[in-house]
Amino acid sequence: MSCNDQASGASLNIRGLLCNAGAGAAAGAIAATFVCPLDVIKTRLQVHGLPPAQKGSVIVTSLQNIVRNEGFRGMYRGLSPTILALLPNWAVYFTSYEQLKGLLRSRADGCNELTTLGNIIAAAGAGAATAISTNPLWVVKTRLQTQGMRPDVVPYKSVFSALTRITHEEGIRGLYSGIVPSLAGVSHVAIQFPAYEKIKSYMAEKDNTTVDKLSPGNVAIASSISKIIASVMTYPHEVIRSRLQEQGQAKNIGVQYAGVVDCTKKVFQKEGIPGFYRGCATNLLRTTPSAVITFTSYEMIHRFLERAIPQDKGYPQGPKSNEFKPRPEASEIDVKNGTGKGHPPSQSNMKSSSIPLGNKEQLTRH
Repeated sequence: MSCNDQASGASLNIRGLLCNAGAGAAAGAIAATFVCPLDVIKTRLQVHGLPPAQKGSVIVTSLQNIVRNEGFRGMYRGLSPTILALLPNWAVYFTSYEQLKGLLRSRADGCNELTTLGNIIAAAGAGAATAISTNPLWVVKTRLQTQGMRPDVVPYKSVFSALTRITHEEGIRGLYSGIVPSLAGVSHVAIQFPAYEKIKSYMAEKDNTTVDKLSPGNVAIASSISKIIASVMTYPHEVIRSRLQEQGQAKNIGVQYAGVVDCTKKVFQKEGIPGFYRGCATNLLRTTPSAVITFTSYEMIHRFLERAIPQDKGYPQGPKSNEFKPRPEASEIDVKNGTGKGHPPSQSNMKSSSIPLGNKEQLTRH
């Protein structure tokens, strides 16, 4: 993600979209598989709180209870909708984020780094687009992960079964339950991504290199620090979102929440401030390695895809974009064509030298 790549990527190009979407989807799927057991525990703590007479480690005890009551498969409840949600989630997010950064950069000073405000705007815009497009799958994931603790409700058999039943029983409103706190959760990425960019820039400057050449270790450090900061600051909205998403499956059980404000009031009255941080420690144990896996995988896969997907197919001898110098090459072309210096180049030569290599590729593809 060099400066030149981002400046030229301000206009939508197929190669850039493929690299961002492919790397984002793959990174999300890898991370989801690794941390799914912790995600199940976190979701259940958010919805049901601490189990009665809890002794010892919450995480260890919860894992033991899940394996004893639901078997090994219980640790991976909701993995299918999680992956189904994360594939488009990170694909949409990283693609939107990079395109918004390119757009904002093109309206500023070209290759200059975005300001903190610019990164916040890009992160928030990408977060909103992602939340709206994937919310139904997160509702399904939450209910599949918590239905093992509801023996008196009819369980969902699959992702498709859950989507069908929720649509039939609750309508579109059910699929988008929790969307308001999800959109409020845009504040999470609006904190995380600018912090991530700043930490990467600091590390690159310290090591006298560029951000696209940082080692996986540096990327892991930057992603973990930014994730911890954002998670602690914005965690309460996740508790509210999970409770609103889960309640539709058990209409006659427990507290009913009329909306975000009502849910916030009732959680505070019943549990106080700690209620808004139920499962936060588990969440940090889950999200920190998840962020490290996601961001490091994304950066490495993105770099691989940029090498694997040819940028200038059909022009193997062409110079690289950062080596392209219009004036010297134009004069050399003139000399080779016999026009000589001081004579105007032919019309065909002017057209050839005025089209950047990336655009030539797009023209040949279309």
